[in-house]
Amino acid sequence: MSSYLGVEIGGTKLQLVVFDEEMAVQMRLRYAIEPERGAAAIRANMEAAVAEILQKQPVTAAGIGFGGPVDWQNGTIGKSYHVAGWTDFPLAAWLSERLGCPAFLENDANVAALGEAVCGAGQGQNPVFYVTMGSGVGGGLVVDNEIYHGVSPGEVEFGHVRLDKRGTTLQSACAGWAVDAQIRQAVAAEPNGLLAQLTAGQTRGEARWLLPAVQQGDVAAQRIFDRLCDNTAFALSHTVHLFHPATVVVGGGLSLMGEPFRTEISEKLPDYLMDAFRPGPAVRLSQLAKDAVPVGAAVLAMRRIEPSVASR
Repeated sequence: MSSYLGVEIGGTKLQLVVFDEEMAVQMRLRYAIEPERGAAAIRANMEAAVAEILQKQPVTAAGIGFGGPVDWQNGTIGKSYHVAGWTDFPLAAWLSERLGCPAFLENDANVAALGEAVCGAGQGQNPVFYVTMGSGVGGGLVVDNEIYHGVSPGEVEFGHVRLDKRGTTLQSACAGWAVDAQIRQAVAAEPNGLLAQLTAGQTRGEARWLLPAVQQGDVAAQRIFDRLCDNTAFALSHTVHLFHPATVVVGGGLSLMGEPFRTEISEKLPDYLMDAFRPGPAVRLSQLAKDAVPVGAAVLAMRRIEPSVASR
C-alpha cells in the first residue's frame, strides 16, 4: 500500500504526517521552530524525522507546505519571513534525496486550500478560497480542484491586500502578532481592565484571550474583535469581486475563536459587495484545522505521481 508524507514548515512549528491512500494518519511527528537557530536546525529535525519514518515504512511521495514564497515548479524556496537560511534553498530535491522518493514544494496556504477543497470544508464547492489567519495572514485559491498559481512565485498573497492607500495591509492589522499588539495597547490604556487580568504575565499569544474577554463584556476587547472581523471582511470583498468563490474557508490560529468569528465576518462581508454579488459566498471554518497543511501537502504529492487521483 502506498503512503504519502505531508510536511508543514510554518513560523512556529514543523510537522510531518504520514497518510495512507485513504488519507488516514499513520504517523505524526511535530517540532517547535526556534527562529533564532535558523533553517539548518529545521533541516536537522527533518532529517531525524525522516530517519524515524523510514525505519517503520517507506514513503511513496512527499509534499511540502512552506510558510513563504516558493518556486513550486522547480521546488526552490524564495525566502522565509520568519527564519534565516532558506533563501533559494532547493528543498524539494533535498527532501527527495533523503526519502528516496519524489517530493514537491508549495506555499503552505496553497496546500491548505487544496486540502480543504478536496477533504475539508470546501468539498463539493468551486471555486474555494482559503484564508489562514495566524502568525501571518495568507490565502490560497482552488479552481476545479486545482491550485491557482498565476505567474511564479504563484502565491495568493492575501495578507498583503491593502486596507488603505497609506500601506496598511491585512497582515499588519490582523495577523496574530498584530492582534497581540492591539491587546497590549488596550492593557496599557486600561491596566485594571478585564484584558489586563486575563493576559497578566504574558508577553506573546495574548490573542487567545480576545474572545473570552468579548464574551465577558469587555468593551476594549469588543472594539478589537469588531475591527478584526471588519478588516477581514473588507479584504475578502476584493477576493469575491475578482474571483467570485463559492466558499471561503477560514483557518489558522485566530479561527479557533470559532463560530462567533465566522459569523461576524459572514455578516459584515455583504456590506462591502456590489449588489449583484450579495449575499456573497458561504463563509466556513476550516474542517481540517491544524492538519490543513499536511493533508493538502499529501494530496498534492498523491496527485503529482498519480494524476488520475485529481479527478476524484
